[in-house]
Amino acid sequence: KSLSALAFSPDGKYIVTGENGHRPAVRIWDVEEKSQVAEMLGHKYGVACVAFSPSMKHIVSMGYQHDMVLNVWDWKKDIVVASNKVSCRVIALSFSEDSSYFVTVGNRHVRFWFLEVSTEAKVTSTVPLVGRSGILGELHNNVFCGVACGRGQMTGSTFCVSYSGLLCQFNEKRVLEKWINLKVSPSSCLCVSQELIFCGCTDGIVRIFQAHSLQYLTNLPKPHYLGVDVAQGLEPSFLFRRKAEAIYPDTVALIFDPIHQWLSCVYKDHSIYIRDVKDINKVGKVWSELFHSSYVWNVEVYPEFEDQRACLPSGSFLTCSSDNTIRFWNMDGSSDSHWQKNIFSNTLLKVVYVENDIQHLQNMSHFPDRGSENGMPVDMKAGVRVMQVSPDGQHLASGDRSGNLRIHELHFMDELVKVEAHDAEVLCLEYSKPET
Repeated sequence: KSLSALAFSPDGKYIVTGENGHRPAVRIWDVEEKSQVAEMLGHKYGVACVAFSPSMKHIVSMGYQHDMVLNVWDWKKDIVVASNKVSCRVIALSFSEDSSYFVTVGNRHVRFWFLEVSTEAKVTSTVPLVGRSGILGELHNNVFCGVACGRGQMTGSTFCVSYSGLLCQFNEKRVLEKWINLKVSPSSCLCVSQELIFCGCTDGIVRIFQAHSLQYLTNLPKPHYLGVDVAQGLEPSFLFRRKAEAIYPDTVALIFDPIHQWLSCVYKDHSIYIRDVKDINKVGKVWSELFHSSYVWNVEVYPEFEDQRACLPSGSFLTCSSDNTIRFWNMDGSSDSHWQKNIFSNTLLKVVYVENDIQHLQNMSHFPDRGSENGMPVDMKAGVRVMQVSPDGQHLASGDRSGNLRIHELHFMDELVKVEAHDAEVLCLEYSKPET
């Protein structure tokens, strides 16, 4: 079944995954062996979030809105040790550092669940999980979409971020102690280190705050803007010559690696950036990649030529997708002078945008239970369905889902021809072979 949630174990040896669909399983995988270790069935419709306890003794899985079940598993024994019903939609959960409790957040919901009370008795059957609501006061109407329990000195605190752009701090007594306005909404996620809080928001914004005082420090550098031509992003000054009306992809997930002090950011166009945040005033990029934001329909390998007429370095291949782009990749890291390295990716050479709109570049469908309005992409008929490189390697023909046929020449990637060839999507095209 398709995966809806996953989390690493604290020691990095296991991954726990949740699925959606009928009778979804919670599965545990051995990272080294790449094999399944355990399979646990206890949900009806889908798993919204999963997590290991820091002690690694327990796994928590939270069902979708209509599933309503929150389960605590003793995963080595494959039993549910504690369980409870939750009446609203839960979006995220986080464990306290000492494994004694965890916090779930969602629609008008911040709740603390206490493990040691629930699981200390040597009972053979499942016991009800003890839960207490966070005291929200005037903020009780918010949708909370991110939560992180404090680390180190901040162990007793819990931080939450709301969709409307508020960052909240709860104390040990579950009381909302203070909150600040991020001044940007919607916000979508947060993660914490011992000293810092990172909040991911719309338009590529990630705000950084001091954990102990909630003082605003700075913003992370933004990623690429939507519709960027990676082949021209050759020097860092390029980033400052950006279009005034540029739109950036929304931040959808953040995770902090305390050992390297790296922050990984996933954006709504499926791009990933890993940044070194040791010094937040000099943030360096460790790695980034711009992937397709929707289905990949076709892959073409660029032919090999003995002589000089090849337009692309040896070993290149092309992919086309529902996101209205054709992307050129090369895994060899060739030192071909014409294709200089760009600052966004070591493998992506070029992106051709067949239409000039950017609406298909952000995936709207990846919040399976954020309500039906975001359930499906705006227009399902977008995208390039098929393509083929001409036998002489000079041109690329492509057919899209609206019935258009295009020909690009591969030296400068200019569109030479666009024919409204069919009334429905083009499913197949082929160049005639010169020798027949």
